[in-house]
Amino acid sequence: MKVLVYGAGAIGGYLGAILTAAGEDVTLVARGAQYDALSSRGILLEGPRSGRPDPIKVRVCKPGEEKPPYDVIFVTLKSQQIAEAARHLRGLVAKDGVFVFPQNGIPWWYFQGIESKFSGKPLKTLDPDGVLMRSFEPRMIIGGTALKPADLVEPGRIRLPDADTDALVIGEIDNSITPRVQAIAAMTTRAGWNGKVSDDVRKVKWTKLTGNAVWNSLGAITQSTGREAAEFPGTRPLAMALMREVIAVAAAVGTKLDADPEAIVDGVAKRVSLPTSTLQDVRAGRPLEMDAIVNVVLELGEMTGVATPSLAVVAACVNLLNQRISVDGVAIRTVKRQE
Repeated sequence: MKVLVYGAGAIGGYLGAILTAAGEDVTLVARGAQYDALSSRGILLEGPRSGRPDPIKVRVCKPGEEKPPYDVIFVTLKSQQIAEAARHLRGLVAKDGVFVFPQNGIPWWYFQGIESKFSGKPLKTLDPDGVLMRSFEPRMIIGGTALKPADLVEPGRIRLPDADTDALVIGEIDNSITPRVQAIAAMTTRAGWNGKVSDDVRKVKWTKLTGNAVWNSLGAITQSTGREAAEFPGTRPLAMALMREVIAVAAAVGTKLDADPEAIVDGVAKRVSLPTSTLQDVRAGRPLEMDAIVNVVLELGEMTGVATPSLAVVAACVNLLNQRISVDGVAIRTVKRQE
């Protein structure tokens, strides 16, 4: 398969590096300092099990320099970046090729491909102008969830704490099991990232979202990791309240989650955790991925009549922070205290 990884951040860089090391025909798309680092040195992976002693030399190009068509395009952009690149991406895929979308949160295609009273309903939070619905036909979409902590420490250098749950979970949006998803999962497994095929990719997304909606939001506001927010007496009950609201919204759109918020928070408080991707973005002054992680849950709550008071308050704070970052160029830097 001819593979393109479009967006070589922490997850995209990791995926492109291990596929390259496994001998796959893969190209990464990057820009700026990341492109410079990848083209000159390659990708350095650091971690207990995923780490490599030397940088992995990869084939990298800038947007517009790709050599299509590609059989599989992993779109590893943040969810809010996809619409801007949609038209360009659509011209890169082979006739029978597929796009794999492993973004955090709820996707714009959520009500496509399944029987539901909301079938075909657009989600205005995620696709206000309908660009995504027009650009990507359901037949070429494979949903995904990246279960892999990753931190882009600096251009070309990715830190990877290993976890027992590490996996790339993918699935057809109509929940069928097809040879193409099995082939893609097998390819990533051979490269060292456990590829799993799901017959309910939406449930996988909601399961991860019970954490993302909480720790990414609280982390952005408080400059804390998940563990720190889970341990602190003031934010611990808030985290559980947020989870209960996310679980209730999921149930209202047809996904029942077997999740215990108290047990989840206890587990997070006991494990080593990196800054979430959202906290990393706050510190770098990059726009935040809040629409797919939090704001769309509010939209779904309104659609189904599920109250989300705690989530609404937290979302208001994070959205204001996002506005300051996007409009005013604000970034919150960490400062080492002088002894």
